[in-house]
Amino acid sequence: MKPRECRARVAARRALTSEIREVDLAMEDPPAFEFAAGQWISVPLGPKTVRAYTIASTPLEPRRLTLCADLAPNGPGSAWFGRLTPGDSVSFKGPLGGFVYARADARRPLFVAEEIGIVPIRSIVTWLYATGFGRPATLVYWARDRGWLVYDALCRIIKNEVALSIVVYVLLVAAAWGYAQVFGGRAAYIHVGTLIGTIMVWNVFFHIIPGQKRMVAEIRAGQDPDPTPGIIGRQRSVHNTYFTLPVLFIMISNHYPMTYGAKYGWAILAVIMLAGALIRQYFVLRHTGRNLIALPAVAAVLLLGLAIAIAPKPAATGAAAAAAETPTFAQIQPVLKERCVVCHSQKPTFAGFQQPPGGLLLDTPEQVKAASSRIYQQTIATQTMPIGNLTKMTDEERALLGKWLADGANVN
Repeated sequence: MKPRECRARVAARRALTSEIREVDLAMEDPPAFEFAAGQWISVPLGPKTVRAYTIASTPLEPRRLTLCADLAPNGPGSAWFGRLTPGDSVSFKGPLGGFVYARADARRPLFVAEEIGIVPIRSIVTWLYATGFGRPATLVYWARDRGWLVYDALCRIIKNEVALSIVVYVLLVAAAWGYAQVFGGRAAYIHVGTLIGTIMVWNVFFHIIPGQKRMVAEIRAGQDPDPTPGIIGRQRSVHNTYFTLPVLFIMISNHYPMTYGAKYGWAILAVIMLAGALIRQYFVLRHTGRNLIALPAVAAVLLLGLAIAIAPKPAATGAAAAAAETPTFAQIQPVLKERCVVCHSQKPTFAGFQQPPGGLLLDTPEQVKAASSRIYQQTIATQTMPIGNLTKMTDEERALLGKWLADGANVN
């Protein structure tokens, strides 16, 4: 695809974090912008100032481009990107760059990225799996985590272990709440897991192993070892013990959408983290000869209460059921046609799809009825479909579809 001069208009902007901004551009000239996943555009900011921005969206959406940028203090490109508002006109040249994936390569792909460098890989991976790639791939991603710096400082300042544990737990819950305000539930859980996992790794890397090596070296040299590294290493090892069960749950939480998909998913994670810490505390004390059975008992009560609280509620009966009128298939069919059937059809009409993903067809009422449980799981329970919400299903449409599915998915 040969680069050309283009013009678009800002359609939307989002703050992904305090430093990361995302902007959607609606194409004007040309009306559709053809590019390969991983390519970038060049934006002139002045006579001698040009900035490059990788396209975060996929070639499946040629009429709408998404750009993502890490805003640097006092940077001309960051200042321009940060000022963009819906309606602004943007001129650029593209597509440019050869950082694209050769789909014919039979080897298992390995993607490596650091921080904002994930943007082109986001486009490539989303495009691959949205178009039936069907093979495993590996992603190695690195990002700075200020949470570790805060945690490490608290460990140095607060000498009382109980007080330190309470403060760290409260801050983790606050992080879970904060992530839930910015990201979807599943992504929020992953970010909390990443935060805790980073703390655990750096505890080993910066304190536990170096402390052991330092003390061993002093003993071999015939010196009296400084006990401080050992004390710090023991503290961080114990902390990692408490972090273990929460991290393990987060790793498998993708299979339990009733947790991260709930309205207060962050609070559910807070309860599970507390229960996990109590269970680990029981085993820590047991190794010292204390069998404090009250700790796992309290954890079991917390988890049982949580299970009861998030259990599916029975369908409304009587007057309540009459008040919540079941949508008809005639109301649901336009939603399916516009948001689902464009891909899940014998002849998909959505750009980039040659066959229905997963072989799922929704062309006829009978096919929709047969796939109703699958639709509910993917579209309502986990909200993983439409993939990346490429077809822009609204919350109202999702709620209407969910009500119809919950009430029996009647296609008559």
